[in-house]
Amino acid sequence: MFSPVAEDETRTRTIETGHLLLLLTPALLIILVLFGGGLLLGTLQALSSQPFTEKNALTFAHFTAVLADPDFATSFALTLYIATVSTLVAVIASVVVAISLVRCSAGNRVLNFFLQIPLTVPHLVIAISLLLLLAPTGILSRLCSFLGISKGAASFPLLVNDPYAIGILLTYIWKEIPFITFMILAVLKNSGNELNEVGRTLRANSWQRFRHITLPLIAPSLGAAGFIVFAFTFGAFEVPYLLGRTYPMVLPVWAYKNYTDIDLMARPEGIAIGLIIAAIATCSLLLSQGLMQLARRQREYPGE
Repeated sequence: MFSPVAEDETRTRTIETGHLLLLLTPALLIILVLFGGGLLLGTLQALSSQPFTEKNALTFAHFTAVLADPDFATSFALTLYIATVSTLVAVIASVVVAISLVRCSAGNRVLNFFLQIPLTVPHLVIAISLLLLLAPTGILSRLCSFLGISKGAASFPLLVNDPYAIGILLTYIWKEIPFITFMILAVLKNSGNELNEVGRTLRANSWQRFRHITLPLIAPSLGAAGFIVFAFTFGAFEVPYLLGRTYPMVLPVWAYKNYTDIDLMARPEGIAIGLIIAAIATCSLLLSQGLMQLARRQREYPGE
C-alpha cells in the first residue's frame, strides 16, 4: 500500500505533468500537423498504384517491389552494418571515457570542453572534413607522400568511398561518443561513489566493481543512448551520400535516389524505402524510451 506522502507526491507529479502537456500543446499540434501530415501524404503515395494520376487505387505493389529487389538485401545489410558497428564502438568508447572522467578528472573543464566540440559540429561538416583529409588526393595522402611514407595517391589506403565504410564509421563514432558519454556521466555522478567504496571494502577488483556495480547502474541509460544512436545512424543520409560508395548504397541514399529520379513513377518506391527506414528507427526509439523509463524508475526507487 502507498503511504499518504507517496500518494501526495504522485498527485503532485500528475498535476505537473498535466500543466506541462498543456503548455506544450501548441508546439505538439504544429509538429503533429506537419510531421503527421507529411507521413500520411507519403504513405498514400507509397500505396498508390498510379500516383499523380486520376486513376488510382491503394496497393502494396511498391513495397513488394522494393522488398523483392535483389539490391534491397545488400543495401539493408550495409545499412545495418554501419549502424551496428558505429553504435557498438561508440558505446564501448563512451563507457571507457565516462569512467575515466569520473575517476581521474571529473572536474576538468578542459576535457569536458573538448568532449563537447563534436556535439556542436554538424555531421555534414565532419563528413566534408574527412573527405578532404582522408581522400586519396586529400591532405593526409599528400603529407604521407611528402614524408616518403607512401608513393602517392595510388598507394594510399582507401578510407572514403571504401567497401568497409571506414570514413562513415569514423564520422559517426567521433560524433556520437560525447552524446553517450554525457548520458553515462549523468548517471554516474547522480549515483555517487558509495557502492564502489563498498566494493573496495569487500576486496572486489576493478573488473568486479565494474561488472557488478557500475554496469548495472549505467545499463538502462547506456542501452537507451545506444538505441537512439542506432536509430539516427540507420536513417542518416548526408554522411553515406558523401563518403559512401555508389554501389551498394545504404537505404537512405537509395530512397533519396528514387525520390529524386526523373521518372516520377520511381518516387513511390523511394517513399516506401523511407517508410521502412522510419519503421525500424521508430522501433529502436521505442526500445530507447522503455530503457529510459527503467533508468528513471531505478533512480526514484533504487530498492526495487
